Amino acid sequence: MKIKSVDAVAPFRACFSSSTISATATGPSVPIIELVLRGNDVSWKIYGANSMFAVNKNVICLAFVDGGSSPRTSTIVGAYQLEDNLLEFDLVSSQLRFGSSLLVQNKTCSRL
Repeated sequence: MKIKSVDAVAPFRACFSSSTISATATGPSVPIIELVLRGNDVSWKIYGANSMFAVNKNVICLAFVDGGSSPRTSTIVGAYQLEDNLLEFDLVSSQLRFGSSLLVQNKTCSRL
């Protein structure tokens, strides 16, 4: 994709030149991160809007922070990754349902 790496900006490790990444309706044009859940029949796609964070006008970073070798909590996916994703917490059946990013449908949580 010819994306140019730049020096890391704390707390992020993987940072890139914004000028080498084009924009799309789902955020920066970067590879989609797909989390595949139990049974391989359920997956959640994280698009550039939720996987990349603009540190400044020149630098964009992978928006995941390494918890280290001895993490204090079990949080793996943060609020930034959840923005503009529709989640349903079914307390009766103890299930979490989710759809793909609302941005795919040209919608946001504030503009359904």
